[in-house]
Amino acid sequence: MIISVASGKGGTGKTTISVNMALALGRGVELLDCDVEEPNAHLFLKPKIERSEKVEVPIPLVDLDKCTFCKKCSDICRFNALAVVGKKVLVFQELCHSCGGCMVVCPEGAITETGRELGFLNFGARDGIGFINGRLRVGEAMSPPLIKQVRAAANPRLITIIDAPPGTSCPVIAAMNGADFILMVTEPTPFGLHDLKLAVEAVRLLGIPCGLVINRADIGDRKVFDYAEKENLPILLTIPFDRRIAEAYSQGKNIVEEFPEWRQCFTELFRKIEAIINERGGAHA
Repeated sequence: MIISVASGKGGTGKTTISVNMALALGRGVELLDCDVEEPNAHLFLKPKIERSEKVEVPIPLVDLDKCTFCKKCSDICRFNALAVVGKKVLVFQELCHSCGGCMVVCPEGAITETGRELGFLNFGARDGIGFINGRLRVGEAMSPPLIKQVRAAANPRLITIIDAPPGTSCPVIAAMNGADFILMVTEPTPFGLHDLKLAVEAVRLLGIPCGLVINRADIGDRKVFDYAEKENLPILLTIPFDRRIAEAYSQGKNIVEEFPEWRQCFTELFRKIEAIINERGGAHA
């Protein structure tokens, strides 16, 4: 079972929900932090990091002794990662999407592949809860390839909880695509509602069932609740604006550990998600 925890905007509490649900379920769960531009789930889960792996993506390497400068490689590249200028072939590594098309069309076999560092994967665990996060190389523009590597490293035998990046752009789609359920985390404010609507539209394009967690539920207004009712979005959990919870969060502490009464709430949250997935025909094998 794959549950992706997402939101339309940052700061709604995705990481809080992801980590606390993992802790509430305990063994048999793996938490993936796919917010690779600024991963922070490890600050709360506090796993023991056991190993790290460098992640590279393939980019073209041109042998100028074989190249006839026919420009077929630059013509096929839709990302303008190659340019033929006189007797030179310029490769713009940051624009390359590693599709391999330039190698396929090169009539002289002058293009092979070399690696470009994208970032790192970190593997760890805590009390039987598996943990993987990705950390994007500083200055790197494209995070989806690293997010896909994080997801590919997951153990398919475990319940997978994904802490997705904020927003509705390509990194979020990479973290949501193929999940069994999208748990949207929002807050009852005008900004929260605006970005929730965008996120829900993206999820519906993917055809994945989703539900809501409303964090800081007693601030703002009722418009998020009204929107959820209108759009038939189940509200699976509400968390009040509680100073005790905010103080615990600011110290890197978790709700289910500081306030044991909340453990049952997060366990029940998972059970509701599981019921919706089963109703829709079950999780991916």
